[in-house]
Amino acid sequence: MAELSPVIKNRKASYDYHLMQSYTAGVVLTGTEVKSLRNGEANISDAVCQLENEELFIRNMYIKELDQASYFNHDPRRARKLLLNRNEIKKISVKLKEKGTTLIPVQVFFNENGFVKIEIALAKGKKTFDKREDVKKRDIEREMRRSE
Repeated sequence: MAELSPVIKNRKASYDYHLMQSYTAGVVLTGTEVKSLRNGEANISDAVCQLENEELFIRNMYIKELDQASYFNHDPRRARKLLLNRNEIKKISVKLKEKGTTLIPVQVFFNENGFVKIEIALAKGKKTFDKREDVKKRDIEREMRRSE
């Protein structure tokens, strides 16, 4: 592909969670959803992945409705099915049974074949003191770069 497709990132993910293990999943979308994603009109900061009947779904992912689609448009916050192989889903379900572990989307991107992929990660929530330490480290690194 000649042009660069947009990457939609969840910037709050690494701030709010310790990211442990990540997976790349395909996603079932309609045509208008793909066109909106190509325009970069989506938000995954509030999205959550859930396991139901050995299938993985992403909920509360916002994809803006396409203006040109008329009545063929999609629901912006509908649940979308994620595509992983059975072994990966079993590994994820075992990890999700641990206390405090959740599955969150990290980024949405287009692969080299033009398919929409979602990077999801198993994560544990950070405490407030962990977040403060991260901010301190980031500030120190910024000061080090300025002084060079």
